[in-house]
Amino acid sequence: MPTLKLTTSQWQQIRAELHTEHSKSVFMLKHKMKSVLGFVVREHNDWVIKSDGGYGEHSIRLDFYSENKYTMFLLKFSEVIKCEN
Repeated sequence: MPTLKLTTSQWQQIRAELHTEHSKSVFMLKHKMKSVLGFVVREHNDWVIKSDGGYGEHSIRLDFYSENKYTMFLLKFSEVIKCEN
């Protein structure tokens, strides 16, 4: 199944909208998040040498378990996802 890489600001925008549509319990339990939203969230750190001397790159990864929910997620949040890529 696909994994989607997001910046922290993209995830904050998406999460804020999802919180208006779903109860808090969906985000507190991974098995419930997986069944309701079709994905689970994980934080990821890459060690990349940047031009400003920094090394770390923090990102959010969404691991999808449903192809249908992945497609709907992309359709719904395509504007947020493409605005920073």
